[in-house]
Amino acid sequence: MTKFYFVRHGQTEWNLERRFQGGSGDSNLLPSSYSDMQKVGQYLKHVTFARVFSSPLRRAEITATNIIRSLDYEGPLSLRSNIVEVNLGDWEGELVANVKLKYKEAFHNYRENLDAFEGQDFGGEGYTKAAQRFTRFIKNIAQHYPDDNILVVSHGMELSFGINDLLQQPRMSIRERGGLSNTSTTILSTQDGQHFKIDDWNNTTYLNKKQDDSTTI
Repeated sequence: MTKFYFVRHGQTEWNLERRFQGGSGDSNLLPSSYSDMQKVGQYLKHVTFARVFSSPLRRAEITATNIIRSLDYEGPLSLRSNIVEVNLGDWEGELVANVKLKYKEAFHNYRENLDAFEGQDFGGEGYTKAAQRFTRFIKNIAQHYPDDNILVVSHGMELSFGINDLLQQPRMSIRERGGLSNTSTTILSTQDGQHFKIDDWNNTTYLNKKQDDSTTI
């Protein structure tokens, strides 16, 4: 059995300001996030990881680097573009409140109709492409590590889309399942590298703080 530990990166300035970040935007991590990264590392230190992968965006790479410091792991931190955040085109750097007003139909699709969320209205990537690259990567890793634990540090939207695709669930299941918080841990396992189940979802108990709209997407 392969077990994947998915961690969302630490909270950033744009997260706090309620701005979309996307695959090109990359604001600074908050000072408090470094303490949260240590807490993730302490939470996971009992797990033996065969590999650790991260999105190449700075907020994810820094998060992964700090988590590794608490682990008994001597392997490389491997950066992979297939798990980078969804490209959000014109939305990147924009306040969520402004996007809601300026891109009414696309924002409605993002919140209420993910079947139609393909990025065409704002020069973004959309659900299908983002989910497919994530799923392709994770299934490939599962085939190469059929009996190991794998740590993956990525982003809120990419993890939500990708994990939902791995579970082969309708797109709007994302809204029913609930969001993913900064420095949360979500665990999926697979016996055959094709079918996945949730073992834990958006675990933030070790952070000892309340989550809100600035931490959870």
